[in-house]
Amino acid sequence: MASNAKLAAETVQADEPSIAGAAVTQGEPARPRCAGRKIWIDIDNSPHVPFFLPIIKALEKEGFEINLTARDMYQVRELLDFFHLPCKVIGGHYGKAKGLKILGTFLRIAQLLPTGIRRRPDLALSHGSRAQILACKALGVPTVMMHDYEHSTKTGFLEPDWTLTPDLIPNSAMGSKRHSHLTYPGLKEDVYCHRLQPNVNVLRDLGVQPGQLVVTLRPPATEAHYHNPESEVLFDATVRTLQKRRNVRAITLPRNDRQKQQLKRKWAEMISGGQMIIPETAVDGMNLIWFSDLVVSGGGTMNREAAALGVPVYSVFRGKIGAVDRYLADCGRMVLIEKAEDIEARIVLAPWNRPAAPANLVRPALDAIVNELIQIVERQCQAPHPIA
Repeated sequence: MASNAKLAAETVQADEPSIAGAAVTQGEPARPRCAGRKIWIDIDNSPHVPFFLPIIKALEKEGFEINLTARDMYQVRELLDFFHLPCKVIGGHYGKAKGLKILGTFLRIAQLLPTGIRRRPDLALSHGSRAQILACKALGVPTVMMHDYEHSTKTGFLEPDWTLTPDLIPNSAMGSKRHSHLTYPGLKEDVYCHRLQPNVNVLRDLGVQPGQLVVTLRPPATEAHYHNPESEVLFDATVRTLQKRRNVRAITLPRNDRQKQQLKRKWAEMISGGQMIIPETAVDGMNLIWFSDLVVSGGGTMNREAAALGVPVYSVFRGKIGAVDRYLADCGRMVLIEKAEDIEARIVLAPWNRPAAPANLVRPALDAIVNELIQIVERQCQAPHPIA
């Protein structure tokens, strides 16, 4: 299991010019610009596994030593194994109740502290890990927290040193973080989606037959603090609409085992009839989206992955709409379903005219993120390390 692998990752020597342009002396081997520097990445949710993969590789090429930890929630552990990513799994999900969330966060802070002390990172990075932020504040480690949904940026009384978001999120939306708000162009999903290598076996492995209409479904995040019960109403209405189409295969990806059991009870007839398929193991989500005819999701990342790939996508999320989703809806790359009447009126149940591969567009998000991190580390490393 990836969770039992050793935490330390080897420094990888770059065999091509640095993203930030390291100096090379003629006749001497190239030395990565950031050799010996350490970045601690804490993976807080399942979408962050594929997101951080190319970032990790790019940082390693620059000479960074990457130390990985992760929280065991949703499908994080399964995805770490799927991508063969060595990582120490620390802590988990503590339920929907606010009190339990707070207690769980402080428990995980205590569990993370030994890693910070032992690894002595130059910078800590996450996409929303409150526990890492607070642990690093205690240790004096500089922190960067990434976001792509401005309505979930509140981290309590302690804030990260920098926030890093898509430039679609205006500086005015970041509140007290405006003075330390950094941006990158495009979507978070632009970092990794275009690297997809299409493999149609993902449908065969799920038992989908040629000619069947493939719909990928992602239920709402019912345990998230931003959840609106209206999302569940719209999701259920969508499933009932799909149930009327015998040729539909609804590949449904629950967020955890509790939700999986609820789906199995509620839609037992669809499952027994083969219309709804709930994978028993982790699947290659990007390939599943690519070979779907449409995607309907109650959450953000899967919707934006589909939009990044050009797959028809419909959102039944009914929380506060963030700037990124609003942009995608305004430019026609995603449809926001706001009421039950929209489902049959706006969701097009038809085969998608899929190209041979994702569009090979210029997507500068990865380089921009890595360059921002390099600049932060270089500035921070001019001072003595905070941990003795």
